[in-house]
Amino acid sequence: MMTNEEIRAERAKRTGRARDIADAMGISEAELVAAEVGRGVVPIHAHPDTLIPALEPLGLCMALTRNQACVIEKDGKYADFHPGDHASMTLDAGIDLRMFPKHWVHGFAIEEETKSGLRRSVQVFDAAGDAIHKAYLRESANLDAWAKLKADIALGDTPDRLTVAERTPPEGAKIVPEKRDILLKEWKRLTDTHQFVRLCAKLKMNRLGAYRLAGAPFVEPKSPGSVDALFEGLRDSGIAVMIFVGNRGCIEIHTGPLETIKPMGPWQNVLDPGFNLHLRRDLIKEVWAVEKPTKNGPVLSVETFDADGTLIFQIFGVSKPGADTRAPFAEVVAAMLEEEHA
Repeated sequence: MMTNEEIRAERAKRTGRARDIADAMGISEAELVAAEVGRGVVPIHAHPDTLIPALEPLGLCMALTRNQACVIEKDGKYADFHPGDHASMTLDAGIDLRMFPKHWVHGFAIEEETKSGLRRSVQVFDAAGDAIHKAYLRESANLDAWAKLKADIALGDTPDRLTVAERTPPEGAKIVPEKRDILLKEWKRLTDTHQFVRLCAKLKMNRLGAYRLAGAPFVEPKSPGSVDALFEGLRDSGIAVMIFVGNRGCIEIHTGPLETIKPMGPWQNVLDPGFNLHLRRDLIKEVWAVEKPTKNGPVLSVETFDADGTLIFQIFGVSKPGADTRAPFAEVVAAMLEEEHA
């Protein structure tokens, strides 16, 4: 195991994103950060019940959540927090999160010099040291609240070297072929989209396994390349959608239109004021259009998965009263299909 001094010396030789540097060094990102404790890095309590209320007084922040293939960045405030044993939420118009506290294990308040000046952030990692969520202070943030956060929720004495657990391997698709008839029968009876995960669990399957097994009329596969057509169609339509991007510990949600689409190499980027999305198109291996019945009518989504069967993102039409975009969203998805089959 590398010492903190060795980690710092090796990092000094490298440039790039912390995640990529850590991977190249054969350590977790959390270990890379923890090696700087006492040098602008303060270990803090990571549990959302403690951390999120301490973030709210900061004011405007940029919230970042990512998985292997997609990064979402939203400006807003950590407001309207709702704690929960299994899941917590923030419901700010900008920062809309679903948090799963058992994965919020290692937390740090970080000050680091960059080309544009001092950058302040709070970063949370899971037991294996992989990033769960990051909050970056904007220029208008309350620095008195920042000093208070570091003082109030600091951990105090911590081990000299951070110890992380082994990564949990990806689950992949879980399929029980003999239960297809039950799956379809129960699928027809859904009255809320949240019931679907419970249905999968009851049948000893998961989301991707159910999609692969179900087929028509509820599920239709699409090519990975169709995602570009989807993004472009949403941009051209101007309709608001809900985009969910997350990992096992946090899901971040954008509600609104996609205005500026800029591909760059393997990346597809959405670069809008207060909202950025960065998607590795080459890591998308499965795309599904999925329809679920609800008491308020059918809900259509487009969902993407990587080679390990891990969910990358989901996109839905908005179903809020007075702002229902489900019908025009379905039209964009249908057009995407027509273009794919042309």
